[in-house]
Amino acid sequence: MSGGFRKWRRSFRYAYEGIKYALDTQRNMKFHFTVAFLVLLAALFLRLSKTDILFLLLAVTLMIVTELINTAVEKAVDLAMPDRHPLAKIAKDVAAASVLVCAGFAVAVGLIVFFEPIDRLLREGRLQTHAISAGAVWVLLALVVLSVIVIETRFSDKGKLVRPSLLAAVAFAVATVIALFAAATLVSLLGYLLAAMMLLVLYDKKTRPFPALFLGAIIGASVTALAFFCFNLL
Repeated sequence: MSGGFRKWRRSFRYAYEGIKYALDTQRNMKFHFTVAFLVLLAALFLRLSKTDILFLLLAVTLMIVTELINTAVEKAVDLAMPDRHPLAKIAKDVAAASVLVCAGFAVAVGLIVFFEPIDRLLREGRLQTHAISAGAVWVLLALVVLSVIVIETRFSDKGKLVRPSLLAAVAFAVATVIALFAAATLVSLLGYLLAAMMLLVLYDKKTRPFPALFLGAIIGASVTALAFFCFNLL
């Protein structure tokens, strides 16, 4: 019995080391874990039903599992075929395709599960707004740009802190403006979806690390919403 327990514990340790390796070396795995954390946090905040949470857990599990398998396939192919080879490329492409399919499933689950709670939340919390001109919208966007520049130049000395992405901030600022003025929740969600897709493009191009993109998105959305509500109270 003790020998079986030791084998089980050893297997668990090896599996845990595999997860740690993927998190330490694979940028996509870091992104998946971060998104999974935010999604589950939103599920608790919105008090989703047990069925919705089960679907979210299924999507998160499939996403992480396929990314782990993709990493294992890539390392095995690199070991067996260090040089470039058409069959090696096919193996890696097919493994990456499985991740893409699971990502599409996860996005579909998220859109379906979160639509009604977010729609209800926006309808209950929507305020009567004053008329705002196009010039005021540009002022909101200018405030976002200035906020990012100030944070980037004042608080990010020698790269010690994360430098927020200006493009991510502007994208989520525009999405927030759309959400504040659009009467339909679907339009608001589509605006944020486009902003999130822009983040994915920037992340895929490796222009900025994910923390910089995420911080820029938070600054863009929060500064726009805060400035808008301050204007609305005048």
